[in-house]
Amino acid sequence: MNPHHHLHESTLMSYAAGALPAPLSIVAGAHLEQCPHCRQRLREAEAIGSVLLEQTQPSTGDLRREHLRDAMLMRLATDVPAAAVASRTVSRERPEADPDHLPASLHSYFGASLSGLRWRWMAPGVHCIRAEEMPSLIMLKIAPGKCLPMHSHGRSELTQILRGSYNDALGLFAPGDVADLDEDVEHQPVTAPGVPCICVSALDAPLVFSGWLARKVQRFVKL
Repeated sequence: MNPHHHLHESTLMSYAAGALPAPLSIVAGAHLEQCPHCRQRLREAEAIGSVLLEQTQPSTGDLRREHLRDAMLMRLATDVPAAAVASRTVSRERPEADPDHLPASLHSYFGASLSGLRWRWMAPGVHCIRAEEMPSLIMLKIAPGKCLPMHSHGRSELTQILRGSYNDALGLFAPGDVADLDEDVEHQPVTAPGVPCICVSALDAPLVFSGWLARKVQRFVKL
C-alpha cells in the first residue's frame, strides 16, 4: 500500500503532542498504521517536540532528563482520553497483510475485520456504523458510482479510505489515503464504479451542506 494523500503537518504535530480530539486521533492512527511516509514524519515531529520540551524545562540539577519527559507525558495523559492514547500506540505497528483486517486503532470500536461489520442503512446507497462510545467516529459504506451532496466542514474532518475509492476536487482517494480537511474545503465526493467505498471518518463539528434537501435530511442522519 502506497498512499498518495497524507496527514497535514499540523495534524501530525497535534497527534504527536496528544492534542488531537480522540475521534480524529483514532482515524489518524488508522492512517499511520498503513502509511510508512507519515510514520516517518511522525517520528520527526516527536523528535522536534522532544527538543522543544527540553528547551522549555528549567534547569534542575537533581532531576534527570527522562524524569522531565515522564512528567510531561503524565500531564498529557490526564488531558487526553484513553482512546486517543491507545491509538497513538497502535499506529506504529506493522499493518496486517489480510485484506479483511481493520487497522488496529479501530478494533475497540468496530472489531477486527470488515466481514464482521453490521451495517445500518443511512440513506440510499449509504450504510454506516457509529462507534457507541464516540458518535462522531463513523464507518461508512457507500455504493459504487454514488454522488454525495456538496458540503464543507464546520471544523475538521479526517477520513481514511479502507476499500474502494472516490474522486472529488482534491483528486482520487484510494485505500490507504486520508482526507485531512478543514472549514475551507468544499467538495462533493463521487465513489468509483465497481466496488463500494468503505471509509472511517471523524468530525469535530457537523458538516455544512449546500443544498436545502441535504440540510433537511442532516438532522436525521446526524452528520
